[in-house]
Amino acid sequence: MNEMTIGRGARLDPAKFRDPDRTADGSIRAQVTLERLDTLWFNTGTLCNLACENCYIESSPTNDRLVYLSAAEVDAYFDEIETLQLGTREIGFTGGEPFMNPDLIAMLTSALEQNFEVLVLTNAMRPMMKCADALLALPKRFRNRLTFRVSLDHYTKTSHEHIRGDRSWEPALAGLKWLSENGFAIAAASRTCWDQDETQMREGFKELFTTEDIRIDAYNPAALILFPEMDETLDIPEITEQCWDILNVSPKNIMCAQSRMVVKRKSDDAPIVSPCTLLPYAESFDLGTTLKNALSPIKLNHPHCAKFCVLGGASCSGSADV
Repeated sequence: MNEMTIGRGARLDPAKFRDPDRTADGSIRAQVTLERLDTLWFNTGTLCNLACENCYIESSPTNDRLVYLSAAEVDAYFDEIETLQLGTREIGFTGGEPFMNPDLIAMLTSALEQNFEVLVLTNAMRPMMKCADALLALPKRFRNRLTFRVSLDHYTKTSHEHIRGDRSWEPALAGLKWLSENGFAIAAASRTCWDQDETQMREGFKELFTTEDIRIDAYNPAALILFPEMDETLDIPEITEQCWDILNVSPKNIMCAQSRMVVKRKSDDAPIVSPCTLLPYAESFDLGTTLKNALSPIKLNHPHCAKFCVLGGASCSGSADV
């Protein structure tokens, strides 16, 4: 089995990521201005058929900290996009496992009918396959605007199941093959927690996709996304205003410059808007219940901002360069 690197490294300095305006050394903390709301994410709920090791959102069969969004709640945000003329291109659905939400098919249909591009993050297992007939019944005109990104944590069964649990490999692979065989647009997401470099990972996935006749180009970074690990207990540099020039990174390319996410916490009466997919429980980042109130700049006051977005160069969007 490939060795995992999760949890290695120095612990986070407790003085970091405390002050929204200043880093631990007193420097001005970097912030990101929303350039455009290109992608609006919906977390459909944290319930999942799996309980994966190191899941950043702690999804499981029992975690309902984020409850199911309803189709009506999602439609209200679509209406606001139109009213505010935000020009949003893409709608993303994540979880948990989105297909456990009984309103997901209605949400997908509504988004597609309004000409959004739609991205669904799924483990492609039984919850998705229970919706197979409904997915096949979607009008064919929707196929070129609907993409499924399937989680495969490694290209081998042993390593994948080390994270996702016993008997999780065959159903995920079968679901991905079903999507491929039925002409859906597909991508895969994996992790960089292994003692392997990017070339080794992509070559391994290339062999898997070729053997299984799955239509994914393993060397296309938008088709096979290798996400950096997110462990907010590990030490990471804070991002200051000077970092943009030092790192040669533009704040315009950071995820919260282009996206927001809607979540509904179990304790709340209504959904709220968060800067991105990575901070569903971080109430200090809450931006209110409407998109109109969620367009303000975001101060990068969380380890995920540094690890995943700025230093990791990653994004959850379907079209981002990662």
